[in-house]
Amino acid sequence: MTAAPGPPPRPDAEGARRALIELRHEVAKAVVGQDAAVSGLVIALICHGHVLLEGVPGVAKTLLVRTLATALSLDTRRVQFTPDLMPGDVTGSLVYDNRTSEFAFREGPVFTNLLLADEINRTPPKTQAALLEVMEERQVTVDGQPRRLPTPFAVLATQNPIEHEGTYPLPEAQLDRFLIKVTLPLPPREDEVHILARHAGGFDPSDLAAAGVRPVAGPADIIAARNAAAQVQVQREVLAYIVDLARATRALPSVLLGVSPRGATALLATARAWAWLSGRSYVTPDDVKALARATLRHRLSLRPEAEQDGTTAESVLDQVLITVPVPR
Repeated sequence: MTAAPGPPPRPDAEGARRALIELRHEVAKAVVGQDAAVSGLVIALICHGHVLLEGVPGVAKTLLVRTLATALSLDTRRVQFTPDLMPGDVTGSLVYDNRTSEFAFREGPVFTNLLLADEINRTPPKTQAALLEVMEERQVTVDGQPRRLPTPFAVLATQNPIEHEGTYPLPEAQLDRFLIKVTLPLPPREDEVHILARHAGGFDPSDLAAAGVRPVAGPADIIAARNAAAQVQVQREVLAYIVDLARATRALPSVLLGVSPRGATALLATARAWAWLSGRSYVTPDDVKALARATLRHRLSLRPEAEQDGTTAESVLDQVLITVPVPR
C-alpha cells in the first residue's frame, strides 16, 4: 500500500519534533488508547531500529502500523508468516523471463518502509533468519548482488503471547536484534466503549482517509530527528547508570541470560531519542527508566524454575530499577 504524498520536508529539528509529536493525535483518529505504543514506534524509527509488537488478536496491531504509515507518508506492506513461507517469499527471488531468456530479480515485500511481519513466530527458523539478516544489513543479496532497501526501513513484527502451538519461538540472539518490544494491552472499559461507538458510527478500518487520517510528517522529519537525537548529550554518570542496570540483570539468580552490551547500547539510543522528543538536549536518569522496560524486557532469559514461580521479565526489571542507585 502506498501512502498519500506527505507535507513538505522540514529541515529543522524543532519542526520535526512538532510533527512527530503530532503523530499521536493523528493515529488516535483510527486507533484508540495506544499512545504509548505510538511513542515506542516513533522512537524505534528515530533510532533506526525494529520493533516486536506483542498482543492478543484484535488489539489493532495491523491497524496501528497502517495508520502510522499513512500519518508518516511511508510505504507499508504486510506479510502473514506461515509454516510454509520460504525466505524468497519475503526477500524476493530470481525469476526466469521468457522474453529476454534471462533471470530477473523480483522484489519481495521487504522492499518497503514499514514491513509488518505478522506472527513472525509461526514461520520456520530458516525464514526467520532470512528476515533478521535483512533487518541487520538493510539489504538483500541475491546471486552475489546486494540490493539496498528503502530509507527509512523498519520491521514491525507481531507475535501472540498466548498461543504457542505450531510456533517457532525466536531464539535470544534473534530477539536481541529488535530495538524495543511494545506490548498492546486490552483496552480499559471506557476506551472499548469508544471503539464500539466509532464502529457504530460507521468507522471502516480499511478506509483511513474517511477517518480523517492525513500525513503530518515524512521521511525528512525522521532523518532530521535522527541527526538531532545523535547530538543529545549523555553525562558519564548516566552512561554508568545504564551499564549498572545491564550488569544487575546478569547477577540475579532468576535470570539465565541477562542484558548484553548490545542491550545497554540500545537503551542509550532509546533514552536519547526520548530526551529529544521531550525537548531536552541531555539525557536524565528518568529518560533511562522510562525506556528500560520496552528496551530490555525481550532481552532477558529467565530460568525455568523462576518462570514456574511466576517471575517475569517485567518483575525482574522492576526489581533492578528499584535496587540500582540512581545518579544525582
